[in-house]
Amino acid sequence: MKTPLFQVDAFSDVPFRGNPAAVCLLPEARDADWMQAVAAEMNLAETAFVVPKGERFGLRWFTPTLEVPLCGHATLASAHVLFEEGLLARDRPARFDTASGELRAAPEGERIALDFPAFAPRRAEASPEALAALRVRPQAAAVIEREGAGGTTLLLELASEAEVRGTAPDMAALRATGLHAAMVTARSDDAAYDFVSRFFAPAAGIDEDPVTGFAHCCLGPWWAERLGRRELSAWQASPRGGALGVEVRGDRVRLLGRAVTVLRGELLG
Repeated sequence: MKTPLFQVDAFSDVPFRGNPAAVCLLPEARDADWMQAVAAEMNLAETAFVVPKGERFGLRWFTPTLEVPLCGHATLASAHVLFEEGLLARDRPARFDTASGELRAAPEGERIALDFPAFAPRRAEASPEALAALRVRPQAAAVIEREGAGGTTLLLELASEAEVRGTAPDMAALRATGLHAAMVTARSDDAAYDFVSRFFAPAAGIDEDPVTGFAHCCLGPWWAERLGRRELSAWQASPRGGALGVEVRGDRVRLLGRAVTVLRGELLG
């Protein structure tokens, strides 16, 4: 069976920046073991599997080592493929059935807007082990705990953008803490952005995720409260880097970004 396969750089308008995701367009659902094997073969932060369901689409995401319940950049990549390949008219939203409920993606100018759940971080103390692994001294700390998300995600606000950019975790030590992931964030020095961040998830097989939609479902509420605004502009300061628009709307977050296809092919296995 030949399966259409795309590689898309999400949250970027140029190739080889943002966060790469593989997108497999399946005529019907495949078993999880096969999808996990494909994701391991692609060896990207996430591989998305899209299955038509009438006027909707089933959507699942896999890292090289496990399935995840929510992924922003691979959802953006999937919607981009559906619109760009003419499989869905641009005057209607893509509606995805996922482990995190219904997600929607709709063109908005040159960007695509994702309608995602918001996750308000809960203030908490970071463990000495986590701080030692991340090698940072935060101004504030919080946790995000979601059932089925693989464990606890730690959010640390640092004093400056320079500290965020200079963060160099001990990945083995971070993996040993039992955290699902950790993110660091600070106000941006660039007037074009409100805040910057980085995201580390070695326990999920991703030492540093280039641009993370899920993180901004948490960072949106965090910075909206601090800055007193619901509409924000964000930069994820990984080596590849990527820009996002973030709009907090109660228990939902809109994430806005661009995407570019860098590869089209067929999966033969």
